[in-house]
Order: sequence, then C-alpha cells, then structure tokens
Amino acid sequence: MKKLHLGLPKGSLQEATIDMMKKAGYGVHVSARSYYPTIDDNEISVRLIRPQDMSRYVEKGIIDTGLTGADWVKEAGSDVRVVVNLVYAKQQLTKVRWVLAVPENSSIRSINDLQGKRIATELVNVTRQYLAERGVIADIEFSHGATEAKAPDLVDAIVELTETGSSLKANKLRIIETVMESATQLIANHHAWKDEWKRTKIENLAMLFEGAIIAREKVGLKMNVPNGALPEVLKRLPALRKPTISTLSEGAGYAIETVLDETVARIIIPELKRAGAEGIIEYPLNKVVL
Repeated sequence: MKKLHLGLPKGSLQEATIDMMKKAGYGVHVSARSYYPTIDDNEISVRLIRPQDMSRYVEKGIIDTGLTGADWVKEAGSDVRVVVNLVYAKQQLTKVRWVLAVPENSSIRSINDLQGKRIATELVNVTRQYLAERGVIADIEFSHGATEAKAPDLVDAIVELTETGSSLKANKLRIIETVMESATQLIANHHAWKDEWKRTKIENLAMLFEGAIIAREKVGLKMNVPNGALPEVLKRLPALRKPTISTLSEGAGYAIETVLDETVARIIIPELKRAGAEGIIEYPLNKVVL
C-alpha cells in the first residue's frame, strides 16, 4: 500500500495541530513518550518532529510533507515546496512574531544601538541576516531556552518568539522591532510533490486543514422567514457568498441558511428576530472549504 509520510510538530504547536486535524476529519492519537502517533487513514504514516528540524527532513525526503513554522524553514534555509500557509498558533488564530527586545531600563532604543552588543536567540541565522541588512554587526549566540531570563545579566538583547507579548512584559522586557512574522506552513518535498498520488494526497490535506482553520471563526445560521419579511431579513444578513434560500411547503415562507463570522452572529441574531425571522438556529462548523 502507498504511504504518505507526514510530520507533525512536537511541542507547543502539537495540541493545536492535532485539534485542527480533528476538525479536518482526521483522528490522531498520541501515546505518552511515543513519536509515532496513530491516524485513522491507512494511507498516511505520522511522526512527531521538532518544528526546528522539520524542513530539513522534508527537504531530504525522509518525510514527504510536514507542518512547521515559516520561521524555521527560513532559519534552516531549506529548499521545500510551501503548499499552504495555515494561520494558527498555540493560543489563537494569528501569526506569531519574532521580536527584538531589551530590558525596560536599557539605554538601547533602536536597532542601531545594538552595534557590538550581545544578542541571544534560537533564530540565529535569521537574526544575523536581519541585522546585516541594516548594517549592524553584533555577537549573536544560540539560546537553548529560557531566553527571556538572559537579559540583562548575560546578554544585552534577545530575539524571541511571541504570540501576545504578555510573557515579555512579565519579564520586564521592551520590544524594539519585529524581526519577522511567521505562520504555520504545510511544506512538501519536491520529489514527493512530483508524484501524482502523493501530490493529490498532500493537496487534500491542505484543503481540509485550511477549511478547518477557516471554520474556527465561523458558524452556520439557519432560520425560517415569513413571506413578507424576506426583503428586510436579507438586508441584515451577511453571507460567505450568498445565503441559501428554500421555499417552505404550502407557501409558508422561506428557509434561509448561511455561514458567517461568529462575532457577527451574536450581533445580528436579535436584528433578524426583530425583522421577522423565526426558529433561528446557530451551529458550529468543522470545515469551510472555499
């Protein structure tokens, strides 16, 4: 049987990724201390890999496709196919940032003040390139962890990943600049992409993953509308495309169904009710494939 070898990110993105795959229709189970999750698709084999290493294994063809951050692909300089960008992170549906930060009381105010200074980061190559493009030469050292605790006693500044910035503030650090934004990417080996069977399988994953992420911020809405109220209801009803309108039996009116942002639904449901809509039902979605 043909197999597609898929790498999933181990660590902070692991739980969010498995949840996203569940919404996409894939049941993934991770046993304690195992790097080989099970998946309810006999044509896919799964392995957990650190995001920092993922693109190198994909580039070499050890695995066919994997999920990792754009930051780690750039850091490794890997030659891989980017199939789709998937904007989700550990805490929320957003891009993450690598930021240059210094202690709150530091005299460093701009990137130019870092000339000859010491900087700790996991993202060494990207940071070095970022500084070089701005004419700044600094001593950049690799940080094995606890980067936020190294300034100011061990280094002058850090380049660290942040999603909300709250951890930096808690450690009394001040952001100077954003070095890069990053999102999760589904990447593929070039040879695997040329294989028709594997490419179709990878494209299917990309479509379903993207649909699962889009659906996390949306809900379905359906309702009945009396004949005379239809124009007024439609005025208030946004839709992903256009709402589906069906005629009720015996000329009793219309059934309307649509997809919209969850934050919008809570605002317009009372408006729809006042405009004449009846039996309004809001329901969650697993996938929205555009």
